[in-house]
Amino acid sequence: MKCDFLIVGAGFAGSVIAERIASESNFSVIVIDKRLHIGGNAFDFRDENGILIHKYGPHFFHSVSNKPVDYLSQFTEWIPYQHKTLGLVDGKLIPIPFNFNSLYEVFPFKYAKLLENKLLTKFGFGLKIPILKLQEDEDEDIKFLSDYIYKNVFLNYTQKQWGYSPNELDPSVTARIPVLLSRDNRYFQDKYQVLPKDGYTPIFERMLNKKNIKLLLNTSFKDVKEEIDYSHLIYTGAIDEFFDFRFGHLPYRSLKFEFQKHNLKQFQPNSVVNYPNNNDFTRITEFKHLMLNQEQKSTTIAIEFPEKYVDMINERFYPIPQLANTEIYNQYFQFAQENVPSTIFIGRLAEYKYYNMNEVISVALMIYENKIKKLKI
Repeated sequence: MKCDFLIVGAGFAGSVIAERIASESNFSVIVIDKRLHIGGNAFDFRDENGILIHKYGPHFFHSVSNKPVDYLSQFTEWIPYQHKTLGLVDGKLIPIPFNFNSLYEVFPFKYAKLLENKLLTKFGFGLKIPILKLQEDEDEDIKFLSDYIYKNVFLNYTQKQWGYSPNELDPSVTARIPVLLSRDNRYFQDKYQVLPKDGYTPIFERMLNKKNIKLLLNTSFKDVKEEIDYSHLIYTGAIDEFFDFRFGHLPYRSLKFEFQKHNLKQFQPNSVVNYPNNNDFTRITEFKHLMLNQEQKSTTIAIEFPEKYVDMINERFYPIPQLANTEIYNQYFQFAQENVPSTIFIGRLAEYKYYNMNEVISVALMIYENKIKKLKI
């Protein structure tokens, strides 16, 4: 086989770049993926009851920029969806991230009012305050509140999710779940919050449905790299695997999903409920809440269990944000720059970086414009 561009991975990074090349040039593209489906971790499908299931956990599209939304709008219609998460804390379901509504759920009214007034006086309305910053405050009541949130909302959930305590991880982890000084129950405050009307998989089908794109599934790069004659390589897989782990394995957290069907109209009050304490799992997703007109008499849920990534056993999900891991990645990055400078590494696995969907789409579009569009075969 021969092609101008070989793209490894049919998730957002690989598919966006493949679509741009195919739509704006006559270059031939081969896209391979070791899985049996396109879409990467955004892959979804309808179960036997017609409920749209996100196979690898719930995916909520949000963005502060219109660019990734405008791009994907070529391939999908949207439905509005503003994600809200509840957490089971002290036997009550409270809004997550913790906000003023959460405050009044867990504390007596007078004390909650006192805490609200102190927070507003100290920080002002509408801000997002990292929990570790609150813990540094000298006010006894604010310190008490920050300790309560840390122990009951953040600590155990983080240990389950990552396999490490918060102080063993990069501060960016704590920054991802701040305390909101408002009554806004939305998990995200981005300008654009939507879901694709028909699901994510049709987006990938439409992106890759080009005459000059050949798609090979159930195909690993190492099995075909000597069989495909390509001029340019775009790689979205794990960078340590690409270089045969010469600097060691980059660690990841994986996830296991237990899917259950229940003969109920509704299992829980909204799409996602977090379980910070007293359970091995971190959250339960009920998929009927994610789409319009899902009026089935039964429902499907996914119980999410974080676990250690083990090569050939489960899937890589999250790069573990620790300095030692960043240093290993930097060795791979430098080696790639020196030895395969023409290969483009992009995506969560190739860059060992946590990306939201909107972010990886934006990066893929930027790489296409700045690097690939100018290439000549």
